Amino acid sequence: MTARPARRRANGFTLVEVMVALMIFGMIASAGVGLLAFSVRAQGATVERLDDVGALARLSSLMGADLAQAIDRPARDERGTRFPAFVGNENSVTLVRAGWSNIDAQPRSTLQKVSYRLAGDALERIAWPMVDGAPALPAATTITGVRGVRMRYRVAGAWNDRWDGVPGAPLPQAFELAIQRDDGTVFRQMFLVGSGAPPRPREQPDAPQT
Repeated sequence: MTARPARRRANGFTLVEVMVALMIFGMIASAGVGLLAFSVRAQGATVERLDDVGALARLSSLMGADLAQAIDRPARDERGTRFPAFVGNENSVTLVRAGWSNIDAQPRSTLQKVSYRLAGDALERIAWPMVDGAPALPAATTITGVRGVRMRYRVAGAWNDRWDGVPGAPLPQAFELAIQRDDGTVFRQMFLVGSGAPPRPREQPDAPQT
């Protein structure tokens, strides 16, 4: 009597093997989704931070250029009221600057009146097309996420919270801007105003000789 051949095992996986494979695949997929989500959040936070740093740099450059070219040129509003060349308080500052580029060759001066002010959670820059008698152009937002600002003005070695000019010094020598962000971080910057030089005393005429 001859022995019967052994039955060959059918190809395929058992239910237990399939369940183990699915579990391993699920774990890998979950880890991959978590890693991808973390990468997306990290990229978004990085882009937001870089945008914020760029906005601070642009504000510093813009305000530095305005303050460096500030001049002693009083201005008038739409009603004809005369204002000093440089006036400010803790939350806003208005000045007249020179060097306004005119690449379109418009019939206007190279002088420009500009103002910085806190509006809500944004620091805005306002410009006027003419120094005297013209309405302001639409405000431009320079930076957002601002909880508060403090502006100070320096002359003769002292800081002041307001500026309307002092005798012999229509412009302060330096300007300080402190910005408090929504997260509590404070950025402080200081700028020279005009040349930053102390005001020169007026020369007195020589007394007549007798």
